[in-house]
Amino acid sequence: MSAPPFVYRVVMAVGTPAAKWWGRMEVRGLEHLPASGPTVVMANHDSQWDPVVAGIATLGHRQLQALAKDSLWKNPVVGKWLDGMGQIPIARGRGDANALQAAIDVLRAGGAIGVFPEGTVSRGRTMRFLSGAGRLALAVPGTTVVGLRITGQEDIVRFPTRPRVLVEFLPPVTPREGESAVALTNRVMSEVRAGAPPVIPGRAKKAEKHRRLVAEHEAAKRPPASPGEGGAAEDGDR
Repeated sequence: MSAPPFVYRVVMAVGTPAAKWWGRMEVRGLEHLPASGPTVVMANHDSQWDPVVAGIATLGHRQLQALAKDSLWKNPVVGKWLDGMGQIPIARGRGDANALQAAIDVLRAGGAIGVFPEGTVSRGRTMRFLSGAGRLALAVPGTTVVGLRITGQEDIVRFPTRPRVLVEFLPPVTPREGESAVALTNRVMSEVRAGAPPVIPGRAKKAEKHRRLVAEHEAAKRPPASPGEGGAAEDGDR
């Protein structure tokens, strides 16, 4: 295994005290992550700490190159650090062929790609899984697919309460014959989310705002009541 880039190691070293000491991080199932060969890791996304926590958990085993939203590169300083870490910018909300091709090239070279199929931090909402992770896994024959479940990381910033961060690598998943990218992603992420329901990140004041956003998000997903349903309710209230 070649050593990760210097910038990658620096970022992980800076984040280690918060995740490992303050967060009391525990890593399980690392044996499920191959030390070499093309690998796609699909993880839940409930905190901005997720990429760092995942990187720290695998440091010394192998490097994870993440697909990250391209808006992070708007800050040139941050962009240089991300480039130095080997991260790949991807336009969120639409198929980014260039980003996917760059990730495929990493896989063909035997690298590991970390993907958050929900596309953004959940903020306690139930999100739709995007198909890009599955497309990557199916694009390179022999790619190992591993689910990654991260819990407790949303509490890293909730001082003075110490969190307990748990990083769990699930057993590898083999694509089924004829399985689509969407179906593969849904299968892996459904297992990940089965043990890591979406949670609200951040401090208590910020969390209150997120609770309101979650309520609005869930309300928007519910179909409006039909006139007949409304009338029946009104009749019952009389």
